[in-house]
Amino acid sequence: MDHVAVLTDAFGRVRDEVHAVLDGLPEAALTYRIDGDANTIAWLVWHLTRVQDDHVCDVAGRQQAWTEGGWSERFALPFSAEAIGYGQSSQEVAQVRADADLLRGYYDAVHDRTLDYLRTVTAEDLDRVVDRRWDPPVTLGVRLVSVISDDLQHVGQAAFVRGVFERQ
Repeated sequence: MDHVAVLTDAFGRVRDEVHAVLDGLPEAALTYRIDGDANTIAWLVWHLTRVQDDHVCDVAGRQQAWTEGGWSERFALPFSAEAIGYGQSSQEVAQVRADADLLRGYYDAVHDRTLDYLRTVTAEDLDRVVDRRWDPPVTLGVRLVSVISDDLQHVGQAAFVRGVFERQ
């Protein structure tokens, strides 16, 4: 298996889990909070998608689907277009309200753009340094694995919240 196949498979697993969390989800579950400060499914899926959109577009030198594809306007959130959810307060988490179709649509648009980019990545590209703010500097390969890891953690959290909601 080559590097593109491995990365495509990993991002495909994220997509499968996002769909599993959202498919058949009651509207009330999207903003359900386990406690007053817990993240919601809507916020978790929006955030993981924003991180993937932001980080992959950064290394690809492309505009984000969030702005270029009009998703920012469709979501109409009260945040700057650059917001990806990192460091947001409990009150800001509560402001992310979107239905499952909108969340799924945005995720799928980002996923498709990610796969388009991966098809252009050579094995040598994976060693290219993309972020010198860290020690050691972050390579493209490490950045892509980091996005996959972050996405899988957040979609797992969303699945947990769904399970708690469904047990009520």
